[in-house]
Amino acid sequence: MLFFFVFAKVFIFVERRAMRVPLLLYHTLVRLRELKEIAFSMIKRLFFGTNNAGKLREIKEVCGSKFEILSYMDFSPFEVEETEDTLAGNAILKAKAFYTHTGIPCFADDTGLEVNSLGGEPGVYSARYAGYQCNPIDNMQLLLKNLRGKPDRNARFVTIIAYYDGKDLFCFEGEVKGEITLAPQGNGGFGYDPIFKPENQILTFAEMSQEAKNKISHRAIALQKFVSFLMENS
Repeated sequence: MLFFFVFAKVFIFVERRAMRVPLLLYHTLVRLRELKEIAFSMIKRLFFGTNNAGKLREIKEVCGSKFEILSYMDFSPFEVEETEDTLAGNAILKAKAFYTHTGIPCFADDTGLEVNSLGGEPGVYSARYAGYQCNPIDNMQLLLKNLRGKPDRNARFVTIIAYYDGKDLFCFEGEVKGEITLAPQGNGGFGYDPIFKPENQILTFAEMSQEAKNKISHRAIALQKFVSFLMENS
């Protein structure tokens, strides 16, 4: 009789301990989910004001998992017309307008290709150099046409990133010098990449891998300054 009593006690003890395992596992999973949500909430959410898929891809690759980058796809459609006559002016204009629309910290950029022998053209009008209804090929063809017979083909790409959080405004600049090739080379990148060869490089931006371009590009330089600023002030 004593044997059965002891056996019953042991059985009940083991059964209760066994029931605690799934319960403990459940609470562990819940806690892990909570920690994941906390970690995700600590990631800074930013809106990048562009409808240029190439720019968005570059920005996300450089930022990695440090920040959650939102774009037009996350909000109702809206446009901001670039009406300023400087790259910084357009970047600031867009950053402030995007903040008004989204209510979250925003950054926007404007990029220009400046060619020495063309007096800095196309500059602020780089995206619409051949007209408002143009495409990147039209722009490149016009630029190459305007450079015919000119021995100086030196140029530089400049990017200005403006960041506005509803209170403070900051700007970050990136620059890369190079030259304009005689004809398009490469199928990668976007914009003027096929005809821009950075200094000390044998490939145009369009011939480089995205990883290689992100190490030296004007946009990457400006973005690294911006990301460093965010990390220091977050």
